[in-house]
Amino acid sequence: MDRKLAEVAPASSVKAPSKTLKIIFDLEQAPYVSSVFLRIVLLTAKKVTRGNFSVAKACPFVKDLFRTSGLEQLLRDPSGNIESTLHESRVFPPPQAFSAQARLSSKDDYLKAYRRSVEQPEEFWAEQAKQLLVWDKPWDKVLEWKAPHATWFSGGQLNASANCLDKHLNTPNANKAALIWEGEPDSSTNPGEERVLTYRQLYHQVCRFANVLKRNGVGKGNRVLLYMPMVPEAVVAMLACARLGAVHSVVFAGFSAQSVAERIKDCQAKVVVTADGGYRKGAVVQLKKNVDDALNCQDAEGHPLCASVKKVIVLHRTGLDVHIEEGRDVWWHQELEYVNADCAPEMVASEDPLFILYTSGSTGKPKGILHTTAGYLLGATLSHQVIFDIRATDIFWCTADIGWVTGHSYVVYGPLVNGATVLMYEGAPNYPQPDRFWSIIEKYGVTIFYTAPTAIRAFMQWGNEWPAKHDLSSLRLLGTVGEPINPQAWIWYYEIIGGQRCPIVDTWWQTETGSIMISTCPGALATKPGSAGLPFFGVQAEVVNEAGRAVPANAGGKLIVRHPWPSMLRGVWGDPDRFQWTYWNDFPGNYFTGDGARTDADGYFWIMGRIDDVINVSGHRIGTAEVESALVSNPAVAEAAVVGRADDIKGSGLVAFVTLKCGKKPSPELREALCNHVCKEVGAFAKLDEIRFAEALPKTRSGKIMRRLLKQVAAGTEITGDVTTLEDFGVLERLSGEEG
Repeated sequence: MDRKLAEVAPASSVKAPSKTLKIIFDLEQAPYVSSVFLRIVLLTAKKVTRGNFSVAKACPFVKDLFRTSGLEQLLRDPSGNIESTLHESRVFPPPQAFSAQARLSSKDDYLKAYRRSVEQPEEFWAEQAKQLLVWDKPWDKVLEWKAPHATWFSGGQLNASANCLDKHLNTPNANKAALIWEGEPDSSTNPGEERVLTYRQLYHQVCRFANVLKRNGVGKGNRVLLYMPMVPEAVVAMLACARLGAVHSVVFAGFSAQSVAERIKDCQAKVVVTADGGYRKGAVVQLKKNVDDALNCQDAEGHPLCASVKKVIVLHRTGLDVHIEEGRDVWWHQELEYVNADCAPEMVASEDPLFILYTSGSTGKPKGILHTTAGYLLGATLSHQVIFDIRATDIFWCTADIGWVTGHSYVVYGPLVNGATVLMYEGAPNYPQPDRFWSIIEKYGVTIFYTAPTAIRAFMQWGNEWPAKHDLSSLRLLGTVGEPINPQAWIWYYEIIGGQRCPIVDTWWQTETGSIMISTCPGALATKPGSAGLPFFGVQAEVVNEAGRAVPANAGGKLIVRHPWPSMLRGVWGDPDRFQWTYWNDFPGNYFTGDGARTDADGYFWIMGRIDDVINVSGHRIGTAEVESALVSNPAVAEAAVVGRADDIKGSGLVAFVTLKCGKKPSPELREALCNHVCKEVGAFAKLDEIRFAEALPKTRSGKIMRRLLKQVAAGTEITGDVTTLEDFGVLERLSGEEG
């Protein structure tokens, strides 16, 4: 059909783009104008006006055309920023009973503290450092900042292990439980091992193992790689390294031998601490064998990757028959026979390295995020104290593995500096039954529960009958971490697990930030399902466009942080150029998070997912997290993951992988209903090209969906990259064999 387009504009409009460009359509053909045609119009208009054309400022007739063609979101966001499609209006004020006892009991309390933290940052952080940490030598200067390099508390000296343990020895905390550990059960009739370590007992174990490390050649500045199951000895090993001023690098126990080798090579680890094996869903994971294989890895020229390793210390956990290399490998329990519990902490400078933690999930060389002692410790401690409203009687359970940053900050360092009681669990949330987590909460009287949205969605899929079997009344606060939580999962978590009485802190942060950056303070601020909340103390977060200028409320953009904070990463180990171009080149002088976000009229941040999870569909930059939220809001859907796939016409199309709730069956009718549901909830521009129903989604053992693999499945290409962290390899095989 012939469509007539005439552009009527004075010549001056090209020279003076601020003037309106008028676009006139043949009225008789207007009802048949397609969205593709309108996009051509839009691109032409923007080109002629040097980018100043805005549909939102067009005449009513043009606006109506865009509305009827499914392009109504351009009226709201003509800037070309990431389009925000999630509109959630529910607000939950903090319960009065909670606020009455909270550290921060009103929004005014929060605003007063926050404003001081950003207007007088050095005074604020100096006060917190004096109050929360024990120093061997005070600092000379709070902050020296020359972007991208920050130096916090220069001249100061302290020890992280002493702050976690020694500071409590002459207080009532000495005989308080520091760690409560529950092992994986052998079956539904065997509840698993139990261990409780008081602060004094943990102190003695850390001192003894620090002496074992000394005996095996570890000293200040040496790197020690830990490849351990989720057992108390993993925490002991971390704190023992810190006690000596050594730098630990914990590698998640699900990683392959090759991944372990790459990390050893990158950080030049002198000693590896591992176990014979670990338990997972009734199976034994062969950790020592993986270490042996790693130490045998070679580069392309035949050179060993791990020549730096001199000793391997092996914990006896499962009783597996493992190879012990004479002169290199030693048993943990045998080494303890040669040492005592007398080990003074090595004082280190504020900016001395505490740990290196490698980011995962992508191909190529691993990226070793470097965190230093004082700033990291302060950020983890203060955020844990305030955001989780920690009280002396709390039983705090963060379900993260210590191989991830959440485990570092909120299983180990933050809670222990605060003198809290931490619960650790070795196994999976659904082994031997889907109520495993709820039985643990009931058994130990857990008061604060901090887990990932992907776990919450799995709980939903398994059904309400499992938590209903248990008394969860001990809970007073819930938290989420790791990815944006969709409102449907938030409401389920609030109602079914929290009994509509527990505030939820939805926390946004990263391996690189070291501690929570955006959240709600539970006694002071209202919560909104799906929103991370407001910036934490000292965090100057902002949503900007490509030029680095702030975007208006409800317009999507890129999330940056404009001022240094104590727990920020200090570099990428051995690769300063990568540190610069990954985090600081896009918006010079500002930290680029790599995430898309928006703020609402109240200033609350809504995280829209990774920028590389933003898909350009026919010119629309759509955050997949919001399409996933729309899918999960359908009562038939338990979990969804959306990825992009190349499309000759649209640039990219949307492919959804969907798991259904118990009792729901896949069908063509349901597929069509879900497509229509997304169009209704998000907009016609977000129409799904394909929906694949799946029994489960590919996830790491930490519970994160491996979207990288789903992109390859959707594209029909070969699966590449490291897949050894997959919880269930069968999931990937089944997905690869299915068609939409």
